[in-house]
Amino acid sequence: MRALALRRGAETAAVVEKPRPEPAAGEALVRTLRVGVDGTDHEILAGEHGGFPAGEDHLVVGHEAVGVVAEPNRTGFETGDVVVPTVRRPPNGGNNYFQRGEPDMAPPSAYHERGIDGAHGFAAEYFTSRPEFLVEIPPALAPFGYLIEPISITEKALELARASRSSFEWSPASAIVLGNGSLGLTTLAMLVDEIDRLYCLGRRDRPDPTLDIVDELGATYVDSRETPVAEIPSAHEGMDLVYEATGYAKHGVESVHALAHNGVAALLGVPRSWSFEVDGGAFHEQLVMGNRALVGSVNANARHFRRAVDTLAGLPAWFLDELVTGVYGLDEFERAFTDDDSTIKTAVELSTR
Repeated sequence: MRALALRRGAETAAVVEKPRPEPAAGEALVRTLRVGVDGTDHEILAGEHGGFPAGEDHLVVGHEAVGVVAEPNRTGFETGDVVVPTVRRPPNGGNNYFQRGEPDMAPPSAYHERGIDGAHGFAAEYFTSRPEFLVEIPPALAPFGYLIEPISITEKALELARASRSSFEWSPASAIVLGNGSLGLTTLAMLVDEIDRLYCLGRRDRPDPTLDIVDELGATYVDSRETPVAEIPSAHEGMDLVYEATGYAKHGVESVHALAHNGVAALLGVPRSWSFEVDGGAFHEQLVMGNRALVGSVNANARHFRRAVDTLAGLPAWFLDELVTGVYGLDEFERAFTDDDSTIKTAVELSTR
């Protein structure tokens, strides 16, 4: 079978030939339909993130995927079921995090991530998986099924944000999403029906397709070059919720200053090491005296994936059409990794239903 892989020492992925995997007892064989491309994939190809499986000279990439069950092998699925795989897998036989169904809360030493670190991903014509790592979705969602993984990331982050406010009545009326990439825009679309005053912060000039989506969603665009995160309260009042999806370290620190009283900021970006000056006293005082909170969130578990299925089904068709700017076959996968201002979200198609 063909697969998209990064070889050791290479600076870009390539199509390689691999044997079709044989499912072990208790595993299903899945024929891959599509895999999404995101910032993590770009970081992996640049050598900035991830790691190869032990003893392997290559990593099959792709962690956002949707496929069709080809061989159920008594897993409870049926041939033809459309499924989305979760990302994390237990190393060395498993651990308590996986036994509890909470792999997203495991420390780095207690998991591998398929297509990212320590385990091959899903950008291959077939892959195998145990049933607890597969979430069935309606066939009608198959064309956009690879979006369930990033949606699940936001489902978890919002769950943590709400949990941090669970000791009192919290009804957020305002929110700002930091970042107008595909994850930020998807989160914005998820919040439209819940938040009265919705904002999105970025660093782009009009005309721009991401800003067109912000406008169509009815949100207000905030240019960080004109209004830094720390100055948001003076320009737009404080925010009940800040969702950070930029990986820009200062945004993580400054988000506490953007919060309204009782607000919460969820941080999802992963910045590189960077030292800069911070008024630690003001930071501490804002958290304490304002009953504010910061939560960090990474990955998601099967519960969040199942919730993401309903969320994807409820997103407007126009939004999905404008968010996904290209779906490319394996022979032209390079186009899916193009990173320019016209690109928002792309996918590689391995097969069709």
